[in-house]
Amino acid sequence: MTVSTPALLFPAISLLLLAYTNRFLILAQLIRQLKHMETQDDYPLIARQLGMLRQRILLTKRMQATGVLSFLICTLSMFALFLGWETVGTVSFGSSLILLSLSLLFSFWEIVISNNAINVELEDFERKHKSRLI
Repeated sequence: MTVSTPALLFPAISLLLLAYTNRFLILAQLIRQLKHMETQDDYPLIARQLGMLRQRILLTKRMQATGVLSFLICTLSMFALFLGWETVGTVSFGSSLILLSLSLLFSFWEIVISNNAINVELEDFERKHKSRLI
């Protein structure tokens, strides 16, 4: 393996971390919007959303952490290969790939929860506007 092999992951991991940051910012915005919902009618919706938002924040934190660790270990892998430590570089690169895969699994899980949250919103909208939709 050469130093350039782990370098192939750099653009992918960087873009992934940018996407994860955007997901986090969107979650923060959603939480701020929920804070401003004050009517009694909105409390059941807020209660259903809170649990999903907490899960999504935790998963986003895990996505970011494993993504950053993957990036760091990938960098160490390149450094080890640069120094001629083939075994250390190969093992580090393999570890980086495992962490990246784990990060993607967390991302997938967060997307599933996000879809469930959207369905909650749709159900609430349908309930409130049932007479108009028929």
